[in-house]
Amino acid sequence: MENNCNAPRTRLAFGQKLADIIAKWGGSWSFLIFLSLFLAIWMGINVAGFVMHWDPYPFILLNLFLSCLATYQAPIILMAQNRAAERDRVKAERDYAINRKAEREIEDIQKDLEEIKDAILAHHTSIKKSNQTLHETITKKK
Repeated sequence: MENNCNAPRTRLAFGQKLADIIAKWGGSWSFLIFLSLFLAIWMGINVAGFVMHWDPYPFILLNLFLSCLATYQAPIILMAQNRAAERDRVKAERDYAINRKAEREIEDIQKDLEEIKDAILAHHTSIKKSNQTLHETITKKK
């Protein structure tokens, strides 16, 4: 398994960069506050009538503007989300490969520990037999 953590990132196309920027801006509090102020000012000017009414109530032009905004903004945000999902998928695959490698290493360590345990047990049994033989030899000489 090669280490992809330091792999160079692929260069993003202009559309991908733009989608990320628009999705970041369109999903922010700054955008919501700006849009709310814009809508309030638009409706206030057209209802109060300080200037000529270019979009009288029920604000058909404003409705058209918002529909166009939603028409373009939704697919752009979906493109950015798809790219984020692809990055997450690649990261999950890398994490899975790392976890599998760690699992194999742990199994190897467990085998090594089992061999060490068996060697210690065999050595202990050998010493015990030697002690028993020595004890029998000493007791026979008495």
